[in-house]
Amino acid sequence: MSITFSSAAELLAATGTDLGTTDWLEVTQERVNLFADATGDLQWIHVDPQRAKDGPFGGCIAHGYLTLSLVNFFLPELIQIDNMKMGVNVGSDRVRFPAPVKVGARIRGRGEILKVEAIGEAVQSTVRVSVEIEGSDRPGCVADTISRYTFHPTAAAVS
Repeated sequence: MSITFSSAAELLAATGTDLGTTDWLEVTQERVNLFADATGDLQWIHVDPQRAKDGPFGGCIAHGYLTLSLVNFFLPELIQIDNMKMGVNVGSDRVRFPAPVKVGARIRGRGEILKVEAIGEAVQSTVRVSVEIEGSDRPGCVADTISRYTFHPTAAAVS
């Protein structure tokens, strides 16, 4: 369940907010293969289950960048912005891949608002999303995402 912010003022006051967790998502070989096809990264540790079972991870693993891209899948389950005129992804500050995500694993996003600031007429938030792996002490990815929002005039008052 996501946390909803309806105005610039609400979002500006949200630094430090724990956004909780998303639902679990199983990482399937099909998803990994589709990502491999889309990016051209066909390394055997991702797409060759027979060879990968004898490899360093005991099976295929998701691409790090696939895991990172799923941060965007999880964000709407963590945070919602109402009364938004426009929102854009600005980038990521810090991205790490502490543990491999094996095919068949279940992952979920855990979010925390690290920083929120006014940038002209917009509000910019930095949200840390940790991609947790069920049964693992270490996440598959930790990314500090940066988003910028402009609000409709009735909700845009920035204090």
